[in-house]
Amino acid sequence: MKSIGILGAGAFGTALATAMGRAGLDVLIQAFEPEVAAEINEHHVNATYLPDAPLDPNIRATTSIEETVQCDAVIIATPAQFVRKTCELAKPHWNQNTPAIICSKGIELGTFMLLSEVVEETLGDMAPIAILSGPTFAIEVAEEMPTALTLACKDQKLGQDLCNSFSSRCFRTYCSPDVVGAQLGGAIKNVLAIACGIIEGRNMGGNARAAIITRGLAEIARLGAVLGADEHTLMGLSGLGDVTLTCSAMQSRNFSLGAALGKGQSLESILASRKTVAEGVHTAAAVTEVARRNQVDMPICQAVDAIINMNANLESVINGLLRRPLNVE
Repeated sequence: MKSIGILGAGAFGTALATAMGRAGLDVLIQAFEPEVAAEINEHHVNATYLPDAPLDPNIRATTSIEETVQCDAVIIATPAQFVRKTCELAKPHWNQNTPAIICSKGIELGTFMLLSEVVEETLGDMAPIAILSGPTFAIEVAEEMPTALTLACKDQKLGQDLCNSFSSRCFRTYCSPDVVGAQLGGAIKNVLAIACGIIEGRNMGGNARAAIITRGLAEIARLGAVLGADEHTLMGLSGLGDVTLTCSAMQSRNFSLGAALGKGQSLESILASRKTVAEGVHTAAAVTEVARRNQVDMPICQAVDAIINMNANLESVINGLLRRPLNVE
């Protein structure tokens, strides 16, 4: 593999561009905004989405999806709810057997599909699918701080080839065959991060946050068991690792959104003040519906969905969780 295309020039897509460049690949990143592509090409920075990370001059940017998917492999790093539209635009230009590596984290609203299912439905058998997911703050990846992720692919040879191509001294990828588990951890941790942020905003303490993380992992495991995930994946980088990072730092967009909610700000005002996407807002509704269809009890995710999408009273929702019957762990 010599070249990598990245669809989506948000913070994480841009950070991945730096990591792929360090791994020795020719990097082409696609931005939807012409001004973002121009910033990267002319000033070697993405001032809109990752302003504090100078970029290697060898990283090229374009607004052309057609050009980007001509690379040897393609990373999909758009917001989760734009994955389908992006793949539909890419399909006429996608070369047979070019791998699609999904880095977006979420569940599609409306269809309630995992993103691998969305890509498979839109691209068909043209693209072998892999998932790249794990505990990653974009700025730390860009600054070459040590980072480890899961790369999940049903085709283990392809997965190992991708791991070898993407890894460098401070960017380490570990191969797994569990495509479902790698996605569930990455998607649902954003919902749990909102819950932990609410706890932070209301000064409810570290004990409560630890309880949300632990019981939230149990919710992921229950849903994963029904959907065919390997429980060991959920205890790995794309599960426990990602949950731990995202639920513990204001640097997380979902955690900081929850903290603002906990302090009494409205969701509308929080979203209006941001350019970046907090994926947990959409995923809360999607995962709650997936849980309902599969008869899986996920009270924390349901609580976040009620607060965000049903205007439920914050205090009443918290009290409802605290009044739940005590069960065997």
